[in-house]
Amino acid sequence: SQHNSLPSKTMAQPPSQLPSEVWNHVFGYLSAADKLNVRASCKYFKKLVDHGSLWKDWAVVLSFQNGPYNSQFWATLRRRRVTSVVVRSSKAKDWKQLAHSLPAVATVVMDQSSQKSLDCLKDFPHLKRLAIRSSCSSLSLDASTVSKPQQLTHFSMCDVTFPTAAMGSVISAVSHFTNLISLVCHQMGVFEETILMVHSILNCLPKLKHLSLSVVHRLCTFHSIPRPNPGPSGGAHGQAGAPALSSLELIDCMDHSLPEDAMRLMPGLKSLAVFYRHSHQEMLDRRPSPVCHLKTWLSDLPQLSTLVIVKGPPVKKYVTSIPATVTNLTLCVAGLSSGDMGAVAVQVPNLLHLHIDPWPSNLGARTAQIPQLFPKLKRLKLRHEHVPEKNFLRLHQLQDLEYLEILDSRPHLSELTAKLQALTNYRVELKNIYFLNQNSDKTQFCHKVEHI
Repeated sequence: SQHNSLPSKTMAQPPSQLPSEVWNHVFGYLSAADKLNVRASCKYFKKLVDHGSLWKDWAVVLSFQNGPYNSQFWATLRRRRVTSVVVRSSKAKDWKQLAHSLPAVATVVMDQSSQKSLDCLKDFPHLKRLAIRSSCSSLSLDASTVSKPQQLTHFSMCDVTFPTAAMGSVISAVSHFTNLISLVCHQMGVFEETILMVHSILNCLPKLKHLSLSVVHRLCTFHSIPRPNPGPSGGAHGQAGAPALSSLELIDCMDHSLPEDAMRLMPGLKSLAVFYRHSHQEMLDRRPSPVCHLKTWLSDLPQLSTLVIVKGPPVKKYVTSIPATVTNLTLCVAGLSSGDMGAVAVQVPNLLHLHIDPWPSNLGARTAQIPQLFPKLKRLKLRHEHVPEKNFLRLHQLQDLEYLEILDSRPHLSELTAKLQALTNYRVELKNIYFLNQNSDKTQFCHKVEHI
């Protein structure tokens, strides 16, 4: 034991004489690395640190790179009550060991998938969340893929191949999971129109609340393909499917990816995130669009509270359609001007959360305008690059600000943020996170466990 190497004066009494609840409370404030250091110090702490309450919502990544894991490893995971796993193996024998050793698993991420590993999912009777990524061959999914299809609530597929590229393959696969509340379909190799995909999904999954899709680009075809009428009287889909859906995410989007009236299928949306393929400068090099579909989409969403726009058309083309109900706004749009910021402020007078990033340009001195334009902000994310110190420090005027996140790393930033915290009497939680630019690989949207 390494416990004897600790200075005796660091403890008023042996650790075992304090209630375990006290230690668990203290350990709850530690980082994962610090917990593991404490765990290695003595057998008593090893037992306490493995308590399930300290590892709630944690997932374990299993690669099986060196063969099967030993019984002690699995026993530790069971003591921690780990029920979420990321598996980087497609071998059936590895999946069999997992199912036998951790029978309570409820969340599974298949980082490398094959039909053989997929067939092992039925060995997990408590499965509620499933993510399938990077299939090495075409997969066949049906009601027998999992032991209790009605139990599945979150389903994510990224870079998964089906026997055919027809939309029916995907719809047939997901239609068995009728209690899904979240569905993610990215890079599926399906070449049907996105609007038809959305309509079909809403029809077969009446409880769906969150939908994230990679957009399929078929230029100028949606006018010639018969589509269901997305109006309020559009039939069953307008009554059963639309009211439940509250969150929509469109990845790799172009302005004509969906028709102008697409949002009438989903009038109850409270969250819309649109990640465009191109910035508006890049769009200028292509055939200009006579209309901005995003403007119409926003006009048809009277209950919207969260809006995320990355790249895409200039803000001036759609700003007047941003609903006043929006309280959480992300604008990562190049060339954002003072006029754009002022127009946005007029539209969203009750904005509480703002992430603003005009990369590759910058806010610069305009950062000083934020307290006057958005006085009710509680959370703010921005870049510090090219922002003069006096303008940055003006952020202390945001009286309700609780959280500030700096998205880049600059010399002497720590000294500057220390000044800002002093001006706010240390009421603001401040984080500095180096943020990769918007050209980062879009597969990032498929690699977040919270999306499943």
